[in-house]
Amino acid sequence: MSSLMALSQNLGDIVEQVGTTVVSIDSHTRMSTSGIHWRSGIIVTSDENLGRSEDIIVTLPDGSTVSANILGRDPSTDVAVLNLQNVELPVAKIGDATSLKVGHLVVAIARGNDGNLMAAMGAVSVIRGAWRSMSGGNIDQFIRPDITLYPGFFGSPLVDAAGSVVGMNTSGRRGTALTIPAATINRVLDQLLAKGRITRGYLGVGMQPVRLPKNLKAALNLTSATGVIVVNVEANGPAENAGVLLGDVLVSLDDVPVSDTGDVLALLNSGDRVGKTVKAQVVRGGALVELAIAVGERPTKE
Repeated sequence: MSSLMALSQNLGDIVEQVGTTVVSIDSHTRMSTSGIHWRSGIIVTSDENLGRSEDIIVTLPDGSTVSANILGRDPSTDVAVLNLQNVELPVAKIGDATSLKVGHLVVAIARGNDGNLMAAMGAVSVIRGAWRSMSGGNIDQFIRPDITLYPGFFGSPLVDAAGSVVGMNTSGRRGTALTIPAATINRVLDQLLAKGRITRGYLGVGMQPVRLPKNLKAALNLTSATGVIVVNVEANGPAENAGVLLGDVLVSLDDVPVSDTGDVLALLNSGDRVGKTVKAQVVRGGALVELAIAVGERPTKE
């Protein structure tokens, strides 16, 4: 057998095997999405492409259909979690996206609403470090596969050459493919299963970025040229209770320098600081002041 034939055969075997863990999800949108049987009875899919939360129908690999209910959604990371009951289905082998390199061959495996298996092959086009989505979600890696996401491919697994699922495919800017890495999905999944929601830290302040004068930056030995000025303090909120005042300029939080509001949100969105007391450094009257803020939980929107 030639090397090309062997490669083709191996890819076909991977698609066939992983395909047994991929389902189609009909949530009454124009196009169905795919879902990954991530853990026993747990389906992971793209939140952005999931429609309403009721009357969801899942098409299994054998063509049969079952109903599913949503356990939780996190729009900031585009992860939605569904529950299947009394269904026997293989669980996907979850891999580590940090093993990917630019140029590695990868396959997206999807299932159409007619139950048919679909695949699209490409290479890893871009790999970068952690990033923050436009809605404030912390994503562990930026992964862009050179793959066209045809209808039905949103929520599909990205599979490496070893047959491991290294992430979930969704749509990035201008419709390009983007993959949410497995590490991010596992972190979000654990929170959603435990609480049904993603907890995010809350200080109770309004902020905006502000440039620090050069002489002040030098005098206080600050690393960043900008900080965030407090323009509003919520009564009885965590910040007010810690002594934060209007006009304070926050320059570090929990020993991490902050230069804009996104830095603050990134720290609070991780969720692990809720209920903890963190050190905040603010510039007040030309001097550094250290405060201890007990981080609250951001209220959820009704």
